[in-house]
Amino acid sequence: MLLVEDLQKGFGGPPVVAGVSFAVPPGRITGLIGPNGAGKTTLFNCIAGSLRPDSGRISFGGQRIDGLRPDQIFGAGLARTFQIPRPFAAMTVLENVMTAPRHQLGERFWANWFAASAIAAEERRIAARARHWIDFLGLGHLTHEPARLLSGGQRKLLELARALVAEPRMILLDEPAAGVAPPLLATIMERIATLHEAGTDFLIIEHNMDLVARLCRPVLVLAEGRLLLEGDPDEVRRDPRVMDAYLG
Repeated sequence: MLLVEDLQKGFGGPPVVAGVSFAVPPGRITGLIGPNGAGKTTLFNCIAGSLRPDSGRISFGGQRIDGLRPDQIFGAGLARTFQIPRPFAAMTVLENVMTAPRHQLGERFWANWFAASAIAAEERRIAARARHWIDFLGLGHLTHEPARLLSGGQRKLLELARALVAEPRMILLDEPAAGVAPPLLATIMERIATLHEAGTDFLIIEHNMDLVARLCRPVLVLAEGRLLLEGDPDEVRRDPRVMDAYLG
């Protein structure tokens, strides 16, 4: 599903991502762990198109995507969330989720005059899909509330709903557990498992080892910009190289 080959990215000094290669086969929830500064988010940004790699190759579903814009990668079926969500604060939860699908008729200037009925019908379809995912993620009671009222954990659920309404094949989750209260974290974990059973794949950056151990097979360990290890959670926990990377 996702293939990263000899990826390298730096910012004028030593490379932050240094020759990383791995493959994510379809049908998996893959974890990506590592100490702070290991290069995890830079790697995510390269995969999602926010940063252009200095060298290497990234393929998704057999299509080369390094060098594509983020919206093109999103359109290919690879969505992402962020460690710190930034919703449109003044818009409602429903309106936020409805922004996600690409190439909506209403985005075309002349269509608003000559295709008003088609735009209205499309908006009804998108709204129905958005409500489905909002309800699925337990935010139904907040559908018409402005996003600025949501807690940090609820904003992460909103971001996930916004990704899901676009019907991606894989979602990159950047620390879904960070700053989330235990009850909401349990909801996030349960929903990720349900989505995976229904056919959505995930690549997850996470420091919460309980989430990683429960959901992720396999786990990739990144340290100092290099792929240190790949294995099951138990193998990763037992490996002395992982302890050295985290504790020095």
